[in-house]
Amino acid sequence: MGASRDLIVSANDAKQVRAAGVDSFPDGVGADTLTVIDAGARPPRVLATVEVATSIVGPPQAVAISPDGRLAVVAATNHYDRSLHKLVFENTLQVVDLNTAPPNVDARIDVGHHPQGLAFNHAGTLLLAATNGGTVAVLAVEAGSVRLIDRVQISAGRLAGVSFLPGGKAALVALRDEQGVAVLDVNSLSVVDSGERVSSGVAPYAIDVDARGAWAVVGNVGLAGLGGGAVARKGVLAGDADSFTLIDIGSRPFRAVQHVTVPSIPEGVAISPDGRWIAVLAMDGSNLPASNPARRDRGRLQLFAIAGGHAERVSDVAAGESAQGVVFTADSRYVLAQFYVERQIALFEVNGGALLDTGIRIEVPGGPASLRAMPR
Repeated sequence: MGASRDLIVSANDAKQVRAAGVDSFPDGVGADTLTVIDAGARPPRVLATVEVATSIVGPPQAVAISPDGRLAVVAATNHYDRSLHKLVFENTLQVVDLNTAPPNVDARIDVGHHPQGLAFNHAGTLLLAATNGGTVAVLAVEAGSVRLIDRVQISAGRLAGVSFLPGGKAALVALRDEQGVAVLDVNSLSVVDSGERVSSGVAPYAIDVDARGAWAVVGNVGLAGLGGGAVARKGVLAGDADSFTLIDIGSRPFRAVQHVTVPSIPEGVAISPDGRWIAVLAMDGSNLPASNPARRDRGRLQLFAIAGGHAERVSDVAAGESAQGVVFTADSRYVLAQFYVERQIALFEVNGGALLDTGIRIEVPGGPASLRAMPR
C-alpha cells in the first residue's frame, strides 16, 4: 500500500447489530471486514475491503497497520454460536497482506489469550497485542511475516489498549481490571514489565501518544468497562460521567498530570501527532435502551487543547450512536470518528480549535468497531 500515504484501518463488526441500545445477531448480515482508508486524500478514500473476524466487544484499538503500509493485523476475533446464543472469543490474530491484489488474510497466529489492543513500533519490527489474559503477546515482524516470540504476564486481569512511545524504547498498556497504566521497557525484540505504574481513572481502555513523545492520553470507561464480579454488582448504569487521563511522558518516571471529566464511556481517545489536541469520542448514553432515562440518540465528540501542561475543552459536537474509535490525520487537521450503528466513519475538521463536521461519511459494511493509523 505504501508508507507515503496516510493510511488508516477500520475493523467492522457486521454480526452484532445494535438498534436503540439493544443488540441482536440476525442471519444474513455478511462477514466482518477490514477497511483500508487513504486519509491523506480529500475526501478520504477506501483503498480495499477484506473479510476478517472482529468484534465491537473490547477497546476500539483491536486493529493496526505497519508503518510501511504492507501489513494490517486484526484482533478481537470471535464468532456467534447460534446453538449456545453467545459470542465465542478466540485467541488468534489475523495478519492481512495489503500488497496482494486483492489483499487477504495471510496468516493466523494463536497468542494464547483473546487479543484486544494492538500496536506496531515505529521501526515496523515489533507488534504488541494486549490480551484478556493479562499478557502482552510480543511478535517479531520481518520481511512481511509476523511470528510470536514471547508472552509477558502483566496483570491478573484483562488488558486493553497498548501504544509505543516514539523511539520504540517503551510502551504503555492499559490495566483494564487492575486500574492504571503499566510501563513496558523495550530493547530490540525484548519486552519486559518495568514495574512502573501510572495512575488512571476506572477501567482504562484506549491509549494513544503524540509523535513528539511529550504526552499520552488514556480513556477511562468507568464501571461499564469492568468485568467479572464487578459487572454483576454494578447494577444498571445511567450515563454517569467518565474521564480521560493526561500523562506526561517527556521523562521517566512517567506521571499522570490531569484527570478530565467527559461524557459516559469514552470509547475512543486520540492525541494529535503534533501534540496540540486530544479528541474524545464518548457514547454519552447512546448505547442505552429506551427504558433507561439516560438514553440519548447520539454520542459526543469533544476536542481538548493541550497548553501549559494541561488539557482544556475547546469544542463539543454531536457524534454517532454507540460511537467507537477515533484518530487524527497525520497533519493533525482532521479527525475520523467511527459511528457504529450508522456504519459510517465521519470526518471532522479541526479549525482553529473548533470541530467542524465536514458532512463527509465513509460507508463501511458493518459496525466500525476499531480504528488505527500508521505509527507516527
